[in-house]
Amino acid sequence: MENFHGANLFELARELDCKTEDIMDFSSNINPLSPSSKALEFLRENLSLIRTYPDPNYKDLKAAISSYAGGNFQNIILGLGSTEVLSNAIEIIRPKKSLLLSPCYSEYEKELKKARSEIFYYPLREKNNFAIDLNLLIDTINKENIDLFVFANPNNPTGSILLKDEIKSILEKTKSFVLTDETYVEFTDMNLYSAGDLTKSYENLLVTRGTSKFFGVPGLRLGYGLTSSKKLLEAFKNREILWQINICADLMGQKMFSDKEYIKKVYEFMKNERERIFEDLSEISSLKLFKSYGNFILVKIKGDFSAKDLREKLKKSRIIIRDLSNFKGLSEKYFRFCLLDKNSNQIFSQKLKELLYEKNI
Repeated sequence: MENFHGANLFELARELDCKTEDIMDFSSNINPLSPSSKALEFLRENLSLIRTYPDPNYKDLKAAISSYAGGNFQNIILGLGSTEVLSNAIEIIRPKKSLLLSPCYSEYEKELKKARSEIFYYPLREKNNFAIDLNLLIDTINKENIDLFVFANPNNPTGSILLKDEIKSILEKTKSFVLTDETYVEFTDMNLYSAGDLTKSYENLLVTRGTSKFFGVPGLRLGYGLTSSKKLLEAFKNREILWQINICADLMGQKMFSDKEYIKKVYEFMKNERERIFEDLSEISSLKLFKSYGNFILVKIKGDFSAKDLREKLKKSRIIIRDLSNFKGLSEKYFRFCLLDKNSNQIFSQKLKELLYEKNI
């Protein structure tokens, strides 16, 4: 019932004989708060523009992104979600040798295999709480002559992260091109962790982001990249499709990225809820939670049951978690859950405690 991006709510609703809105989906990592009201209102006020072609240069949209993400206006690439930008970049770079964290988001490996790249893996180990050893990572890149290092910051599903200064060290101490997927960076302190403004100084860097997770609009299909690589910018320009970004995404993006009140609200809610639920569920002796910088938390089951068992039990209560047994480097004991609204989080916590304390697995 799951794809690479979480639960298929339509299939689950049919299976559970309920409406999709009755399901508490803790598997998809999408901000549970409503999208920016300012952006929605701006879209409503300008819906008549649906009869108009978008600005082919997307000047207002790119200006909003530049101000928000820290990259230069001329270094912005637009796409139908961050995955399209990332996929096209890998196809353009066509690395002979690439490096991934393990475990990580499966689409990276899929795209690198399409490009016929030889893939190496830097293992994130539970004994180190899935943290990244910067010196060992740099040594691995140099030893294996890696052409392209692809990683999410924070990493999905472990929640581990690299500081911006650590990314800078990789750029300076290796010859590798660095592609960092910042899908989840907005849920943490971007001043410390985002590499957006590094694209002004380093040509061997591409930062990709989307609007699905933090801004809660996966149906908008708006993604973007930041880079000063002349090769990438020229290649993206040559394959650019006229009016690729629809006018609804254009209009919402202009207001979304500049809605500072909304951005602060989402960040503070997620930070507080992440800390609260981490502390709450850490009381359960049969679970081990790992510190996360994203809007999700990785958990290992210490009892004699699997994540699949737990998922099936929770599903009966219309609660869906992400079984991680198909992630490279993780076993059947691992699952991931994201943060929903406060009430849903409390229901999830209570149900989890009931199942585990009563050993009703």
